[in-house]
Amino acid sequence: MRVNVNDNENIIGTLVLPLWQDVESLEDKACIGLHRVLRHQIETVLADGDFKAKSGSLMTLLGTEGGKAILVGLGKPDKADSNSVRNAGAGVISHRKRSHGTDLTVRFHDVDADLMSAFVEGMILRDYKYDYYKTKKDDDEEEEEDLSVEITCEEDKVSTLKAAAELSAQVASGVFLARDLGNCPPNDLYPMAYANKATEWAKDLPNMNINIITYDEAISLGMGGLVGVGMGSERKPCMVIFEMNPHQPGPSPCIVGKGITFDTGGISIKPSPSMDEMKYDMHGSATVFGVMQALVATGWQERVIAITCMAENMPSANALRPGDILTTYSGKTVEVLNTDAEGRLVLADGLCKAGEMDVSYIIDLATLTGAVVIALGHEATGMWTNDDDLRDSLKNASDACDELIWPMPMLPQFEKEMTDSKIADVRNLGAGRAGGSNTAAAFLKQFVPKRGEGEDAEDIPWAHLDIAGTAWGAKSNKLVPHGATGIHVRTLHKLITEL
Repeated sequence: MRVNVNDNENIIGTLVLPLWQDVESLEDKACIGLHRVLRHQIETVLADGDFKAKSGSLMTLLGTEGGKAILVGLGKPDKADSNSVRNAGAGVISHRKRSHGTDLTVRFHDVDADLMSAFVEGMILRDYKYDYYKTKKDDDEEEEEDLSVEITCEEDKVSTLKAAAELSAQVASGVFLARDLGNCPPNDLYPMAYANKATEWAKDLPNMNINIITYDEAISLGMGGLVGVGMGSERKPCMVIFEMNPHQPGPSPCIVGKGITFDTGGISIKPSPSMDEMKYDMHGSATVFGVMQALVATGWQERVIAITCMAENMPSANALRPGDILTTYSGKTVEVLNTDAEGRLVLADGLCKAGEMDVSYIIDLATLTGAVVIALGHEATGMWTNDDDLRDSLKNASDACDELIWPMPMLPQFEKEMTDSKIADVRNLGAGRAGGSNTAAAFLKQFVPKRGEGEDAEDIPWAHLDIAGTAWGAKSNKLVPHGATGIHVRTLHKLITEL
């Protein structure tokens, strides 16, 4: 999508007209340049109450010589917020048909700059498709041109809206990368394929270093969690470390992503229904890659670290077994009770590795548990943390982006349950199904690195985001046409750059 913001009165292509609820006629300023036929049609449907402009409502008016228009409801001015208006903008893109053409003119009138920005962001985020594997029905059919959108508003708001639209497009490049990675089929996206994509992406970026810890190197380093999960697959695991602006001094943010490119469950194999969705089990690492792309696109100049733990969880003669004991990179041992609780094992090594990187805080993202979907549905991401300030900053960033994060409890009982193994330091499964997402977070907490040594050592601020319910399948997310959502690329970009 190409977006241009201006204050001119021209209408190019189909007119998109956002309207407040219960408006009965157009003000003169909103009618400049409208053909009289189209204006009459709009005035008629408003006066007759055929279009009440309720939040998210849409109506197409098709004229001949009078042109075309899409009316968009913004709801009541005193109840509208960035989320509803962003969704209204996304609705325009989902409603648009080929007959509307590839040129749109969005005319704002009597809408404040923040809400206009949200509307445009919604259009940008919804304008996504994943069709790389679809063949054309007709070899002669031409590709549809990119959508061109002219945004018109009052002169005093042009510069603000132009800057906001540019930022939205830059951050959206990271969201789209995360979606592409999440949607990619697992036969084409496996651990080293992800590593190769990262290397190729970074080769022309002078301020981005990529370090790949291969399978053999992981064995040598003692990364038993990563090695154990991935050793059953012919496509071996790896760890990918991104370092942006490496020469900048001082502790830096670190993001760690779970990257299980396909999860069969291993020996503790999953049931067949919906197993195809387990290609999304790498969405934590997809979000991490997307955040780095968004930071590059927006020209971030500070140091940021990202670590992705890539593996394919497969059953084989060499696969991890229930009953095995792994020695992780931290030196702690783990009793494996279920090989389908594998994401926490690779993250254990990633979290420990983060402690070597001079970090200010660590945030991990993982499609970790089905239990979080039972608790929060597809509406919110669960958050567990050891630091109140990091909790508040993350919550503020997610609220600003309307990517809901919900704080969850980190109780001593959950930690006790995960350290209650008779033969190892930690067990990888709780005593029962109850509180499954809480016990998984409590497992991860055992591997959060400390700053300092001995009795004075303190945990590095850390937050765990369980995105199993929000990374895909969120039908209520109007910003996503299908599949992977690219969740929390926007949240983490805002956290790092603004909060």
